[in-house]
Amino acid sequence: MYYIDSQSGTHYSSKVARWCGDSGAYLNLAPGSGMTRDSINPQDRSMWRYAQAIGVAAQSAVSLGEGGTPLLSREWNGAPVRFKLEFMMPTGSFKDRGMTVMVSYLKSRGIDHVLEDSSGNAGASLSAYAAAAGMRCRILVPETASYPKIAQIAACGADVVTVPGTRQDVADAALRMSSEIFYASHNWQPFFIEGTKTLAYELWEELGFRAPDNVITPLGYGSNVLGLDRGFDELLRNGEIKKRPRIFGVQAANCAPCHAAWQAGSESPVPTAISPTVAEGIASSQPTRLREVVQAVRRSEGAIAAVSETEIITALGGLAAMGLYVEPTCAAAAAGLTQLLTSGAIRRDEETIVVLTGSGLKSSERIGQLLNLQPRTL
Repeated sequence: MYYIDSQSGTHYSSKVARWCGDSGAYLNLAPGSGMTRDSINPQDRSMWRYAQAIGVAAQSAVSLGEGGTPLLSREWNGAPVRFKLEFMMPTGSFKDRGMTVMVSYLKSRGIDHVLEDSSGNAGASLSAYAAAAGMRCRILVPETASYPKIAQIAACGADVVTVPGTRQDVADAALRMSSEIFYASHNWQPFFIEGTKTLAYELWEELGFRAPDNVITPLGYGSNVLGLDRGFDELLRNGEIKKRPRIFGVQAANCAPCHAAWQAGSESPVPTAISPTVAEGIASSQPTRLREVVQAVRRSEGAIAAVSETEIITALGGLAAMGLYVEPTCAAAAAGLTQLLTSGAIRRDEETIVVLTGSGLKSSERIGQLLNLQPRTL
């Protein structure tokens, strides 16, 4: 496994931990060899059962038992759908898939102090895995981040610093601080995507060693889109599936740079208006890997959708009414499914997975406001 500089194409050994190339550009990992069904470790119930496909030695794993999340069959707008409950991870979000691999890799390379910027979930995940690994950790968060997320980060011992301004302002502050502490950004360090690719392996195994027709996921920086692309690509190259599923990334219309590029037929950022959204977890105005995200979606023959605040809130209530208590960011994916069914982009007879990425317990006060929830007085 080696790094590839996304700008210059230079190769770097992964024996030395990096988060960017000498050019300052982000890094990708060389294609992985993947695995076949015979290489699954049936004794391990976590995502490390796919260790043969992960570019970090299993004996180096810093694990909290992540993976093995439920796949729930339900109906949505009259169409059969399966919800992948990634919010049932150890820290309450899908970020644990990427974090277990990234932290395991960094620890194996002697890194003992890490820095991250986050709207909440990634910071909570890194704080927990850093604690498990015995690392020191500093997390920069927007001053508008929900308090339950900040409390979760701090409870695991991280140094939490709030930053005024937008989510991009937080990322910029982290970049300035990266000369002091190793920048373990899940948006820059490609071993994070090496972890999120196990979502593809898990779906493949749960569906009887085949791929679904469609996978829909919220889209901010794109680590789930890129992980799904990487995982299903490996399965395809190893002859374990006949065709990769269509990947649909869903953005909040108020902050949808990937959608804007997709609509323009571009793989580079295009001018687009940005405003606040209830889906704070995908409020990323300058996603680091926009080009790779657009390429991955195009390769799968999927699409990038954008949903309004009203559509997100409606979907949030619809999921809760089914017993699925998720944060507003997740509801964007369900709102996207509604839109895609209505347009005919997804047919009702297709097998569709909707990835629900974060627990509603992280955003209960905001959810109460959005859904106008009030107790009844006796």
